[in-house]
Amino acid sequence: MTLTELKYIVAVARQKHFGHAAEACFVAQPTLSVAIKKLEDELGVIIFERGGTEVSVTPLGAQIVAQAERVLEQTAAIKEIASQNKDPLSGPLRLGIIYTIGPYLLPSLVKTMIETVPQMPLILQENFTTRLIELLRQGELDAAIMALPFPEHGLIVQPLYDEEFVIALPKHHKWAERKEITAQDLKTETMLLLGNGHCFRDQVLEVCPEMSRFSTAGDGIARTFEGSSLETIRHMVSSGIGITVLPQASVPDMNAKDGMVRYVPFAKPIPSRRVVIAWRKSFTRQAAIDTVRKAVLACNLPGVDMLHEAEVTEG
Repeated sequence: MTLTELKYIVAVARQKHFGHAAEACFVAQPTLSVAIKKLEDELGVIIFERGGTEVSVTPLGAQIVAQAERVLEQTAAIKEIASQNKDPLSGPLRLGIIYTIGPYLLPSLVKTMIETVPQMPLILQENFTTRLIELLRQGELDAAIMALPFPEHGLIVQPLYDEEFVIALPKHHKWAERKEITAQDLKTETMLLLGNGHCFRDQVLEVCPEMSRFSTAGDGIARTFEGSSLETIRHMVSSGIGITVLPQASVPDMNAKDGMVRYVPFAKPIPSRRVVIAWRKSFTRQAAIDTVRKAVLACNLPGVDMLHEAEVTEG
């Protein structure tokens, strides 16, 4: 039995698909499949039921996978304990960040980190929330910056800032000169949304739940379009295709009049999201986490409310 085999069975259990698990582990599918079969033969049990398009975990396999997750986490902890007598601010920090935060926070954050702790370079990865949580659990990331809420995770979480949402309209839209817009108003408009997997998409659908049926039903696709990034959607807005909801940090100037997009605040209650930093309970470089958090709080993000006194919680 090897740690690599344990990593493979955890990946398959989460992905429910051998091919996708192999991609997540950066190996060829035959390599992963052979390793898992070898482990099953060694243990004398069936961990996965194969058949159809989706792989399922056997009841006994679920217990083995849960133990494998604990082993992998403790293995990462051993490495961290071995280095705890060293300078916690020396050496790389592997930081994950979701797609709808990265482009707006990272330029300022990376600059601040280089200036204050050049001995601790950031190894960055942008991804979806669910994938970042998986990488944290596997010990492949040290910390991640995400937006609440997210699934049960077993991580330590500390808030960074609160961020309100704003509405983006084409320059010549009938609402372009309004002082505010209600969430109810959005029901009558063609909405531009991020694709499935983005937590910000789910947060927008909470603001205007009527869009859910249009974003999933084939006969309603004319009412809702999907984009791969906020910047793609912003360009679609400027082309007059529809309107969208954006996080405040992605809008440098709410009063800009020289482009093809206009920004209007929501009427109260204003929808918002809370951005946090999360890490494993076993991660020992607390000073590194504190340094990243301090650097985030020093970033001049437009329109956000930095939470300097936020408490640490365990999920």
